Order: sequence, then C-alpha cells, then structure tokens
Amino acid sequence: MRSHLLLRLLALSVVVSVLSVAATAWLAVRTTTRAIQQEQVQALTDDARIYDALLGYAATHRDWSGVGPLVDDLASRTGHRIALTDRVRGPLADSASGALPPRVSATVDALGVDPDLLPSAHDDRIDDRAVGPFRLTAAERADLRIVADRVAGCLREPPAGPAAEQQESVFRTAVVVDQPSGRPRIDTPGTDLSTDLACARPRAALAEPTATEKRALGRLNTLVGACLKRQRLPAVRVGLDNTWTWADQAAARAGESRAGAVADCLAASRREQLAGYVAPAALLFVTTPGAPAGPSFDLSPGNRNRVIGVAGLVLLLAVGVTALVGVRMVRPLRALTAAAGRMRDGDDGTRVAVTGRDEIARLGTAFNAMAERRHEVEQLRRAMVGDVAHEMRTPVTNIRGWLEAADEGVVPLDRELTSSLLEEALLLQHVIDDLQDLAAFDAGELRLTRSAVAVDDLLRSTADAFAASADRAGVELVVEPSAGILQADPVRLRQAVGNLVANAIRHTPAGGRVTLSARTEKGLTSINVADTGEGIAAEHQELIFERFWRADKSRNRRTGGSGLGLSIVRKLAEAHGGKATVTSTYGRGSSFTISLGEGGNNRGGSVVETNALPRRTET
Repeated sequence: MRSHLLLRLLALSVVVSVLSVAATAWLAVRTTTRAIQQEQVQALTDDARIYDALLGYAATHRDWSGVGPLVDDLASRTGHRIALTDRVRGPLADSASGALPPRVSATVDALGVDPDLLPSAHDDRIDDRAVGPFRLTAAERADLRIVADRVAGCLREPPAGPAAEQQESVFRTAVVVDQPSGRPRIDTPGTDLSTDLACARPRAALAEPTATEKRALGRLNTLVGACLKRQRLPAVRVGLDNTWTWADQAAARAGESRAGAVADCLAASRREQLAGYVAPAALLFVTTPGAPAGPSFDLSPGNRNRVIGVAGLVLLLAVGVTALVGVRMVRPLRALTAAAGRMRDGDDGTRVAVTGRDEIARLGTAFNAMAERRHEVEQLRRAMVGDVAHEMRTPVTNIRGWLEAADEGVVPLDRELTSSLLEEALLLQHVIDDLQDLAAFDAGELRLTRSAVAVDDLLRSTADAFAASADRAGVELVVEPSAGILQADPVRLRQAVGNLVANAIRHTPAGGRVTLSARTEKGLTSINVADTGEGIAAEHQELIFERFWRADKSRNRRTGGSGLGLSIVRKLAEAHGGKATVTSTYGRGSSFTISLGEGGNNRGGSVVETNALPRRTET
C-alpha cells in the first residue's frame, strides 16, 4: 500500500472522513447537551420567577383566597402547571387538573424564604415585602412624599462653594423610591450621604418615624426585649431599618459577644409580629405538561439509522472525491515515471508536457530542465571523447610513423629522431596528465598541502620558469612588485599561474607584453596575468574555461594547446576556495585573475599530503 500514492490518498481520505463524522457527531451531542442545559437554566429561571411572584402575594395578603388569577397568569406565561396546597396538601389553587407529583418544588413562606431560589434573601429569611403593621396609611404616605420631594429637590440644587461644580454632578441624580411599607427613600446612585451634611434638616424630617411606624416599632422592641430578657441579655433599641443598638454602653460591653443571639431574637420577634399579616406557608408544585421527569438524550432506531446513513454518504463522497483528485494527481506522476524510464534506457530527448503551476507542474519543469542538462552533458561527454581522441591521435600517429620508418630503414634512428620522438611522448604525457588532473577534480580526490606562500616569490619564480619561452616568442615578461602571504598549496598554485602565463605567451604576438601582478584587499588576494595579445570576443568569454574549447577551431596542439589548461586553472582556484575570472577586449588583450582568500577554504578536498597525483611544475 505504501508504494501507491492513490491508495495512500484514499486511506487519508477515509481517516479524514471518519474524523469529520466523529467531530460532527461530537458537535451535535455537545449542541444538544448545551440546549438541554439552557432549558434547565430556563426552567430554573421560570421556577424562581414563579416563586418570587407567589412569595410577594404571601407577604402582602393574610391568606391565599385570591391567589387563583395570579397562578393562572404565571402558568400561561411560563407554560408550566402551577399548583398550591396547604401543609397537608389541601388544594389552594391549581392552573390545571390531575394528580400532583410526589415531590414538592418549594415551600412558599414569606417568613422563611428559600435562599436557593432567591439568593438575595436576607439572613433572617424574611421577605422585604412583608411589612405588616409597618404599612403606612394613605395620609402618612402623602405627607412623607412631600418631604421626600423636598429633600430630592434640595439635593438636586447646585451647592455653593468652591466644590460647587463637582457637587452638582453628584447630587443632580437624587431620585425618590417607595419602599414596600409605603415610606419613600432617597437614592443617590454613586454617592454616599451617610457622612454628608447636605440638606440635613429635610433629611432629618424624612427619617422621623410616623405614628404607625412608632406603634409597630414599639411593639417590636417589646417583643425583642422579652426575648433578650429570657436569655438574660441587655436590652437593645431596634430602628426602622431593622438594625439595633445596645440600650446603654455598659450593657453593650457585657453582651458584646452575644450579638448573634440578639440577631436571632430580632428575627424571631419580627416573625411573631408579622405572623398575622402574611399568608400561611403553602406547598408549591411546578411541572411541565407532557415532559418527562428529568432531561435525557437518547436516539431512536430511526435517528440512529439516519446518522449512520449520513455518515456513510459523507464517507462515500469523500472517498469518491479523493479518488478523482488522486487519479488526476497520479496521471502526471506516471508520465514522469515513464519519461524517467525512457531516459534510463538512453533516450536523452525525452520530455514531459507541463500544464498548470502546482507542485507537480514544477516537478515536471524540473524534470525537463534535468533532461536538458543531461542532454548537454552527454553532448559535452561525446565532444570530450572526440577531443581526447583527436589530441592523442596526432602525437601517437607521429610516433608510430617515425618508428615504422626507422624499422623499415627509411630514416636512420639517430639522436635527432630520438629527440623528436621524446618530444611527441612528452606532449602525449602532458595531455594524459591534464586529463588525470581534471578527473581528480571531478571525483573530489585532489589533495592540497597548504603552507605559507609569499605572493611576490610565487610570481617571480613562475616568471623565471617561462623566461626562455617568452624570449623565443619575442614577448616581454614583467612582474610587478607585490606583498602578501597566502595559505595555499604552493605547487598547485604555481601550476595554475603557470598555465595562465603559458596561455598568455601563446596568444601574444612578438613585441607584446605579459604582466604578472597581485593585490590584497579586505582579506582577498587577487593574482592577475594580463597580456597585450589578440583578446577574446565577448560571446566566447563565458566558454573560455570549458574543456577542449578553442576560439579558433583550426588550432592544434602545437599552435593552440590542449584546451585543458584554463579548465585546470578554474578547478585549482575552486579547490583553494576561490575563483578564476577573465576580462578581455578583442584585439587589445586579456586579463585573467585568480581570487583567493588569505586563509582560504578547501572545497576541493582535504589538506593531507598524498601521492595520488604526480607533482608537476611544467605547463
């Protein structure tokens, strides 16, 4: 399976499809679960709303006789069945008929609020709407309302003084709010008036208890005092806001640790005082018609079959689409494979059709470029074989011809003939040595032995070695003084410079000049061999370092060299971590440069001495 891209794509499609189906199923379950949770939250909200409404009715009525319309209204708004019964499950009100569930939803008691349904309930669990004897008469409400409006108007007026602008923005928000007992209260959002003396006189008048409140407050203090007396605690004074203070400071110090008992007495006394003004506790039943007892999530056989069918359809579509896309992807790959096989069998003209701009198209373009390069390399190889045969044929033919003539007695085997044969053998050996060097370069087997090389000494010794050749050619050989030390293989570097000098002398007519110079700048040393010879045409300068290349195809070994010297120069420069370049003007001369770093890299091989290649100083 791993050997077929299409099968791997299909397997990937199956995995992705299975994961997609699993993720979809997980999302559906999560969504359903969240919906159920939201329904539960909504049910709790509805329960709290129903409980609060019925609790408010109980706090403001002495019995449940008139609760029926409220129950019906709540049932229509929430969609639940609402039923109220007394402690022994005697019916008080019911929005529907039928048996009640065995479990009670809540107990509605204005003097015992359930904190689970109303988290804002006070510690004494008495509903704020249960005011009983503290409810003001209509006349008292009207009088207090006048005072409250006066206080609010006073607070809204811009105060005088340096802080007037700041105070104005604070007190303009004073509003009058009616409390359950009918007593108005001043609210100033964002402002605490407990330590502020603004409008002190009207505020004091508003805080003064009315006659109704004084009677109810007196009765409450009596009940609290009796409770504290039974527990042998000091007396306290209870205020309108249900807060209390010790009657005297001495008693306060004695009963300071019994504040909790005082709070219990206050709560019990309030319940005793309010008992006759609120409806008795009732049992509340809240149910949803036709709904199960608890939320659940279950798939019916039909739903399971639908889920399985949809999952199978998704899987089938995914596999089909993947197969279609896979076939379109595999087709060009098969074409590439077939083209590579034809190229392996020797057809270097094989190409593939490229369409599109995707990765496979780029692969096809790269394959065509590789095939084109291979074709060029094959042509170079064939040309090289022909050039090598041509270069070696001439000296071998000369040697054979002279030896056959000597063997037949046509020419005498004298010193002159022997010297000519030796010269031809040296030419043949030179070609073989050049080919061996290039083969070593290509195989990465060239070994360099680096040492400190004085550039000026290198140039002068090379010039001395070619002085005789320059004199015979009528060429002036000049060395410009230079400084600098290189870490390089002295023999190989001299071989490279010598090849450049020999090439320059060969292509410089009599009366011309060949100049050797060097320059070191920013850690880079450049060795330059310039001549005043025939020069190189611009279109040929890129080919000058190719093997067996000659600008004049009519030149032979004796007039134009083997065509390998400059290739060896380039390879030696690259082995030292540098490069060889040429600049030339046709008809005016050429300038060859070898650029090397002072430390030098060794991209051509290691620096270990070896006898794999013979050392040669001649060019």
